[in-house]
Amino acid sequence: MTSHTGHPPRAPRDLLRDPTRDTPRTTGSGRHPHADRATIGELRLSAFKSHHGTRLGLGPLTLLTGGSGSGKTAALEACGVLARLGAGATLEEAFAPVSGGAAACVPHKARPDAAGRRGVRLGCTVHGPLGDVRLDVAVQAEPELRIVGERLSGAGHTLLATALRDPRRDRVQATWHTAGPTPVTRAPLPDDRLGTALLPLRVGGRTDGERLVLAAAEQAVVALRSVYPCDPHPALMRATRAVPAGRGDQLTPDCRNLPAVLRRVRDECGTRHAALLEALRGGCAGPVHDLTTEQSGTGLVRAVLLREPGRRSTPVETLGDGELRYLALALVLLTGPGVLAVDPASEVLPARQVLTVLADGLDRCLDARQAKELVALCGRMAERGHIRVVGSVSDPSLAEAECATAVTLRPRAEQGRGGGGRA
Repeated sequence: MTSHTGHPPRAPRDLLRDPTRDTPRTTGSGRHPHADRATIGELRLSAFKSHHGTRLGLGPLTLLTGGSGSGKTAALEACGVLARLGAGATLEEAFAPVSGGAAACVPHKARPDAAGRRGVRLGCTVHGPLGDVRLDVAVQAEPELRIVGERLSGAGHTLLATALRDPRRDRVQATWHTAGPTPVTRAPLPDDRLGTALLPLRVGGRTDGERLVLAAAEQAVVALRSVYPCDPHPALMRATRAVPAGRGDQLTPDCRNLPAVLRRVRDECGTRHAALLEALRGGCAGPVHDLTTEQSGTGLVRAVLLREPGRRSTPVETLGDGELRYLALALVLLTGPGVLAVDPASEVLPARQVLTVLADGLDRCLDARQAKELVALCGRMAERGHIRVVGSVSDPSLAEAECATAVTLRPRAEQGRGGGGRA
């Protein structure tokens, strides 16, 4: 399958930033002010599930379209795997959220070598202060899970390269750029973690070459650690209903702890709460006067929707699936890493970080009006430069929005009849 296309706040105080002040402006030189923020500009799936040689160009808002089996979910899963590896997770942890684990990501027709080994290959390009930094990883999934090769390149150099020299050892041989009296440095690294994420612990930064390596690794890791996969589950949100006050106030990817986070937003930032209310009026059926929480005598918090002043409130869990997903996704877009369960790079200034939200089935359960409103909200927030969205949609007309980068994927069987995709 082939397709062609075109640092996040670390502290809860990010919630207090007024979103209306984040509108981007060009500088006098015409250079966009967000060029110093690390963002994933391209996703490469050389061999991952049904993808072979797929290259996806990612913009501030990227919408993936295509029929069943075209690989929309697989592309988002691959991005999630890279993100977790960039955050320092082991291979087992990085593939755990993928149904079937790493073995399920091996292309179905991939043939094992003489030793019975099969695997996946994936990578990304990160835009940022150094320009484009490329990261590519080869993972052996069978017969045992391990990284067998990794390459980090940028500024015209191969900055890190690893290779599995001895299959009997749980190490890869790593070589990184030094540009000193010795052109490169060699050392073993673990075969179950991304070497790029380990470089700050191994490279001293004594030469210009080593400092370049560290800067490139930082750019890649900052972008990957800023990824937040989000898939609200209405059934789990209803099953939870009420949550203990003061607990779970960072929104989980399935949004089951929505009441606690809504209470935090309302208490900490009136501007964000007002923006959420305005968004709900465009996505919920009937009037919306207020969104608040109620605390029981046992300390549990429940989210409620007030339709009209002085009237009886509606518990949020009684809303339809579409309204619940719309509410949760709007909350994600209007808050930030201080409120979401994401682990940004603490050593990089918040103003230099960008959150990337992965939303599989962005329009799932939504009617046409809700889906259009949500895509418009994604576009408005992405324009401000602190958030990017990569989502899949079942309605291809949504990807025609002016604010979106459209990527159409086609099942591998159709590639001989018109190509693999479009920008």
